[in-house]
Amino acid sequence: MSIEKFSITLGRALLGLYFLSPGISKISSYGLTSEYMALHNIPMVSILLPITIILQIALGSMLIIGYRIKESALILAAMTIFINIGVHDFWNEYPNIDSSHEIQNFVKNLGIFAGLIVLSAAHRVSQWRFFQSTETKKDR
Repeated sequence: MSIEKFSITLGRALLGLYFLSPGISKISSYGLTSEYMALHNIPMVSILLPITIILQIALGSMLIIGYRIKESALILAAMTIFINIGVHDFWNEYPNIDSSHEIQNFVKNLGIFAGLIVLSAAHRVSQWRFFQSTETKKDR
């Protein structure tokens, strides 16, 4: 076992867990999450929240098992940026919202975004997965 293979597999699984767990928790806290999104003036909460839940659960799971890594990572990276700008908008003031906490979340999400971008570029690197890559010789 190489340290590189172990490291990228562990990192991929942890990034997947980072999305899977909140996706599941948004189901039980649906009302609170809807209110939080509405407070931040997110449009179409009744459409965007279910889409977010589905994407977080499905794509987080796909990262964990190693299926369609590049695509999953890129979609989650884009979603992370949209969430960062829309929900962790520390430059705006909201009642009962600590802007320093939003700054912390904003910067943390930039780190998650960076990890997803690196993972999307490293999808062909040797790692453990339940599904092997389906790339063609042309892709190599």
